[in-house]
Amino acid sequence: MPSMETENRNILRAGEVKALANEAFKAHKYSQAIDLYTQAIELDSQNAVYWANRAFAHTRLEEYGSAIQDASKAIEIDHKYSKGYYRRGVAYLAMGKFKEALKDFQQVKKICPNDPDASKKLKECEKAVMKLKFEEAIAVPDSQRHSVAESIDFHSIGTGPATSYFTPRVASVALAVVVVAVLLMVVGPKAAAVAAGVTTVLVGIGTWWADFSGGVLSKTSKLNLEVEPQYSGARIEGDVVTLDFVKKMMDDFKNQKCLHKRYAFQIVLQTRDMLRVLPSLVDINIPEGKNFTVCGDVHGQFYDLLNIFELNGLPSDDNPYLFNGDFVDRGSFSVEVILTLFAFKCMSPSAIYLARGNHESKSMNKIYGFEGEVRSKLSETFVELFAEVFCCLPLAHVINEKVFVVHGGLFSVDGIKLSDIRAIDRFCEPPEEGLMCELLWSDPQPQPGRGPSKRGVGLSFGGDVTKRFLQENNLDLVVRSHEVKDEGYEIEHDGKLITVFSAPNYCDQMGNKGAFIRFEAPDLKPNIVTFSAVPHPDVRPMAYASNFLRMFS
Repeated sequence: MPSMETENRNILRAGEVKALANEAFKAHKYSQAIDLYTQAIELDSQNAVYWANRAFAHTRLEEYGSAIQDASKAIEIDHKYSKGYYRRGVAYLAMGKFKEALKDFQQVKKICPNDPDASKKLKECEKAVMKLKFEEAIAVPDSQRHSVAESIDFHSIGTGPATSYFTPRVASVALAVVVVAVLLMVVGPKAAAVAAGVTTVLVGIGTWWADFSGGVLSKTSKLNLEVEPQYSGARIEGDVVTLDFVKKMMDDFKNQKCLHKRYAFQIVLQTRDMLRVLPSLVDINIPEGKNFTVCGDVHGQFYDLLNIFELNGLPSDDNPYLFNGDFVDRGSFSVEVILTLFAFKCMSPSAIYLARGNHESKSMNKIYGFEGEVRSKLSETFVELFAEVFCCLPLAHVINEKVFVVHGGLFSVDGIKLSDIRAIDRFCEPPEEGLMCELLWSDPQPQPGRGPSKRGVGLSFGGDVTKRFLQENNLDLVVRSHEVKDEGYEIEHDGKLITVFSAPNYCDQMGNKGAFIRFEAPDLKPNIVTFSAVPHPDVRPMAYASNFLRMFS
């Protein structure tokens, strides 16, 4: 047992370390802040503030699982400490777990009944939960879903009569949304029962109407998207996407001009046709003497993507790229990024390879901005179309039978073979467990073995796990992305695993570099190139994210 004098000395020292941690946090040095808060906790483990502050730093690094654990510990120490509930509620919100978040914010309100900020955020959370219940009420069973993509023939766009693309069901749902929104504003969350009844009736009428009029998204539907004579942007002549078109489109995007929806449809639909025939694990063969570039997360940072092409050349058959997931969300130029990458895929399928990341999913896009951006810059139809195409993206790649490239990481069990990955049915939203989930979400850890995920999804895996996976599959190296790194990359697990992240100064606040990796056949020795962020127009990250998430950020 330490003496009272030692305990007092530790408590004083913990306060000093906490002050240093706060300064690191303010400087956006979140990993350093976590280390310092950890030191403070080791000196004084019964101070709820230290646990809650470390939870906040974990949240900034998107380590929501760790944030929930720390905030829960703060609550355990002091069940009346409002910031503990607040930090945990924020982490739950970031994970899309609105119902769990609501309970925590209700507790914050109970502890601080006169706090206007607590009241405002509780109300936003209540709206989010209400919206979730509404969406669950109108959800179409998988067996009744119709493909948006298969209902669109871009060749006929603009050639048919002026018709609305909104189906009867969509129209009824839209009306229901308006009614529910009005009820929420007038009556508040207690209008749930009335809203549910109105929704059921309206959607029921819409469904009957849809069946009576020929079904949801009939093949005969046409879009009235004639290319106006005054449109001065990039144009695709016929079916072929050319380099000249892609250059013109990128230049237009750079000057904040839009691509006509007719051509956006063509790019997205042609990309879907290419992706859906690929296996879940794609083999890439690089001829001797040729180079191949792997990029990590771009996250809607279009101007940094242009900088990558400036530094390393445009994608082509002689200069191929693999973009390793998380093309969208957070950055507010995600539409420009995804259309550019898809256009290069259309131009030359072997010039660019695309892998799915955890942010190529409906749940992430709804929270972190891509859905709102697509709705603003394109249309509601594109929201569903992108969701379909993201489900076609391959999950992993192998370069010359030696380098395994995946967005997240490895698995909760040993013995997984490349054939198991090829056999994954990927044409769905990412599940919360299993091989597909782990490929998209897992992270490496310095210690051996496996541990819980700091994100709350997937797992953490050690160098011994990496070594066994490589040996069992006769591979040399794992390349993955998924995590922001100060230098844009990090080499771990005795040089057998490299993390590469290509979004410098992530979210305009992290101060990190970006990186990409160049491999030259046949030895495939990784040559890592780092770069700094470039200026972009004055549109902040998360500009299109949901209101409640921006509020809590």
